[in-house]
Parts: sequence; C-alpha cells; structure tokens
Amino acid sequence: MADNLPSEFDVIVIGTGLPESIIAAACSRSGQRVLHVDSRSYYGGNWASFSFSGILSWLKEHQENRDIVNEDPAWHEQILENEEAIALSRKDKTIQHVEVFCYASRDLHEEVEEAGALQKNHASVISENPTEAVHSAYLPSEDESLCTASCEMLTEQTPSSDLETALEINNVKVTGETKKHDDKTCMKSASEEETSKNVPTTEGTALQPKKTRITYSQIIKEGRRFNIDLVSKLLYSRGLLIDLLIKSNVSRYAEFKNITRILAFREGRVEQVPCSRADVFNSKQLTMVEKRMLMKFLTFCMEYEKHPEEYKAYEEITFSEYLKTQKLTPNLQYFVLHSIAMTSETASNTIDGLKATKNFLHCLGRYGNTPFLFPLYGQGELPQCFCRMCAVFGGIYCLRHSVQCLVVDKESRKCKAIIDQFGQRIISKHFLVEDSYFSENTCSHVQYRQISRSVLITDRSILKTDSDQQISILTVPGEEPGTFAVRVIELCSSTMTCMKGTYLVHLTCTSSKTAREDLEPVVQKLFTPYPETETENEEVEKPRLLWALYFNMRDSSDVSRNSYNDLPSNVYVCSGPDSGLGNDNAVKQQKKTVN
Repeated sequence: MADNLPSEFDVIVIGTGLPESIIAAACSRSGQRVLHVDSRSYYGGNWASFSFSGILSWLKEHQENRDIVNEDPAWHEQILENEEAIALSRKDKTIQHVEVFCYASRDLHEEVEEAGALQKNHASVISENPTEAVHSAYLPSEDESLCTASCEMLTEQTPSSDLETALEINNVKVTGETKKHDDKTCMKSASEEETSKNVPTTEGTALQPKKTRITYSQIIKEGRRFNIDLVSKLLYSRGLLIDLLIKSNVSRYAEFKNITRILAFREGRVEQVPCSRADVFNSKQLTMVEKRMLMKFLTFCMEYEKHPEEYKAYEEITFSEYLKTQKLTPNLQYFVLHSIAMTSETASNTIDGLKATKNFLHCLGRYGNTPFLFPLYGQGELPQCFCRMCAVFGGIYCLRHSVQCLVVDKESRKCKAIIDQFGQRIISKHFLVEDSYFSENTCSHVQYRQISRSVLITDRSILKTDSDQQISILTVPGEEPGTFAVRVIELCSSTMTCMKGTYLVHLTCTSSKTAREDLEPVVQKLFTPYPETETENEEVEKPRLLWALYFNMRDSSDVSRNSYNDLPSNVYVCSGPDSGLGNDNAVKQQKKTVN
C-alpha cells in the first residue's frame, strides 16, 4: 500500500512521536484526511518502548553510525521551475554517547533462543518474592460507542496492553538455576502456589524463598517481558494528558498503574516520603511537631494565591531559601523541595516552587495515594494509542516510509507537497514534521539542549519492603552547584516492563556532560555491581546492578520556530521529548497547532 498512496491529503504528519500522534488523532477525528508516515520501523520515535532484543537492535543501529546520502537526483527532477525543495534528513542525530555495560555473570553454555540478541556480554536476574496482586488503575471513559482498530505494530515493540495478555504475563514462569541464599529481609508470601512458580519450596516448611541467579541467556529468552522506554515520564493524575485521554476516549486503549511511593535520598539512605494526610500522621520518620508543621505548610500551598502577603516579599529568591523562612525543620525542607515540589536548591523561584507543590497536592488521591500514573507496557504505548485513534477515523499509516523533501511554491512561500522514497508526489494543505527530520541546513541556527538518560536492570528494589511490587520515584539532588538533580523511576514486573525478579530503573537529568558522566555517580550511590560469583549468606545493602545503558537524547522542546531557516507558514514543527516529568509539553503542542 505504501507505494500506491492517494495523491492528496489534508494533513501529512512526518514522525510518530507523542505530539505528532496526538495531532494526527485530533485531525483525523475532526474529519480531515491524514497521512502519517515514519522512516523508522517502529512507532513512537524517541518516545518508543522496546523489548530487550529490540533495544539491542536499536543500539546496534545507532552505534553503526549509518550515514545515508540525502542527495537523490530522482526527486530533484520532479522539482518545477516555480518550486524549491527543503531536503529532509535520512539520518537520526538525536541520540549520542551510547554506552552499554554488563555487570552480571554470563552463562555461555546456554543457547540463546530469542531472536535479535546482538550483544555477547550480558546479565543475570534474580527471582525473589512472589508477585502480590496489584490492581491496575483504569481511567473512566465518556463514550461507549468508539470502535477499535489495529495499527501496524512490530514484534520488536511493546505488546498489546489487553487484559488477557496482562494476566498471561503476570503468571509467567521464570526458569533458572537456584542457589541457597540467606536473606533476612525477604518476606514469606501467603500464596504457596504463586511461590512455587518462581522458587522451589518444601511443602509444610517455613523456609524463606531461595534466590535464583538468572543468566543473560535467560534475559534474552524472557526478552519480551521487558518494555524499555527511551524516555522516562509519568502522568500527573490531573494533568493535561490524563484529561485528553479521558475526553478523547483514547484511555480505553491503555491501562495504567498508580505509582505506589515517593522516595527521598538523604544522608546516603533511601527513605519513603509521606505524601497524603494519612501518610503524614502514620509516618515514624517525623515527630508530632514536624507533622503539624508539614500539614500547616501544605494546606497553605493548596491555596497560596489567596494569601499573597505570605510570599510576595520572597518572589525573587529561590524556593529553597523561601522554605527556610517558613519555620520548617531541615528534614521537612528537604522533603518538600526534592520529593514534593521535585526541584533543586537553585532551579526554581518561590512562585514556581509553590505552583509545583500545589500541582503535586492537587493530583493526590484521584487514582491512588500518589499523584502519578504509569502506563502498562511503558511510555511507548501512548503514541500508539493515539495512532490507533487516528486509524479508526480513517488515517493512513506507513512505517519504513521515508520522505525525501518538502516541495515549496516560490511565489506563495507555502509548502504544497512531499516527495517520498518512491518518488511519488503527495499534495497536502498542512504539514507536521518532527524536529529530527530536518537537515543541518534547516537547523543551522538551532541551539539544542541535551537529556542524559540511563536504563538499568537490577535484582531488587532500592528500598525493600514486604511487597516486591513497588513502583517508585526518587529525586537525587545534584552534589555540586550548577549540577542538575537526577530523577529515578523504578518499575517492577507488574508494570509489564521487566521480567519477574528484576526491576527496570530509569535515570534522567538535564545534560551537563555525557550521560555516563552525569548519571554514573548516582548509580554508584544506589547500586552495586553484580558479582560473578555469589558467596553463601552474603549480605548486600544495595541492589545489584545487572545491565546498564547510557545515552544522551536531544531536547528540542524550547526551540523557537523562528530558529529554523525559511520554514513555510503551513509547516509545523513538533519537538521530541523534554526532560520534565510530565507530558504537558506534548499536549500543549497539539493545542497550539490544532487551534
């Protein structure tokens, strides 16, 4: 179908990231003819999620540094005298400084059966406690009549998030060699049947579950249990994206889980932060005086606009300095600054800090005890949900379909068509292009920021509790002035992003150096390398690191349209992911473009 497309559309969208997919769905639903193309072989662009073998293929693609020649005489011949062309890039330059490390022992005697295993160094995983039942949070829908349609999806990408698949994956059996291991913090589950799926036990005994060392070969075999996001984000329960998912009825295509806890890293230890009123008064970390102080301050933040006299004199100072004037103990100041407002000592002024705190509190309690939701199967599900909505209303999708150039009328200075890889000229009224598709000539005056990213596979949680199915967010402040705080999101197997007995950990910050230089100090604080051999009765305080990926990603979210050279007025630019926790920037792009 890709080489025999209709010759005219109302809107052509190039790139399948979250902003482009939202806009394509909105245009299609309003009755416009939409063509949505992507030169990649998967949906989502830099918003995508991959299985383990899929991420290895993605790594290989970027490490080979392929350079496809953009000049193609075939499409030059189709440009008329009264037209000019804006050549698009065929090479993705948004990912840099890719580094992969393996810390676990390798079992070279097992055959790797899962296709796509391209690396030869790898990791082990541990199957510990049986999975507790954690219910998914479903968003309410407003319209029951919306039919579903399947978008094209590669097997390398995230599986469909239907309930049957979720149940099947939740009950998957992890196989591997078992070893005796004394773990005094390991809790016995009441479900012996579930335990027997992961850990061999003797009936009628009260022995604790034994740990199982899982080789890299097993990670490859269970690779489809992993869904590794290129960008790490959460959804605020009262944020713009949640509202859009509900109003558009796209929420029926996805399932979500509530983030179960907010953590803080202080004085070398990870501890849980009380968020709700019940958490505050049940907390053993805070004294009774501190509990009253915290509740009084949080109550003020919820309606701070009504009391300008309380903050007007402090508008020009940082939020950190403002907190020192509020009779809060250092303990409370740290919690509010890093775990509720989620900012740093120098990043936000008083007004920004109060807004962030109010937003956090406003989102509490809608779907759970924290303000955040996470989509099952990863962030990469969200672009696909909106693509599905677009397809339902007639949008046409073509992956692995390159666009050679935009055709511009010299007289009107408007874009009139594209020329694709087959040399077909396709006419349209409006064009949306993801930033990474523009050539260096178009972006010669653009100054990009960078995001430092790391993805880790670990053997246990950074803060162990009775349940091994915790979904956590942690902010680690920068050590030196001018360095950025690092956001850590830890996902358990019930999110459908990793196999049982492992955790998938995402680290994100604004770049000041390479991703490894920015993030490795935090990794070393929270984790320890996985040993080649394990000693009996070994006590390990930190989770063991099995596999690590570092890379820098381009952040084009703050680039002004005027920075691009000679863009026609009917060509709209969509930015890639930003370094923020939420997805508001993607939704704002849709509102700005469609309206």
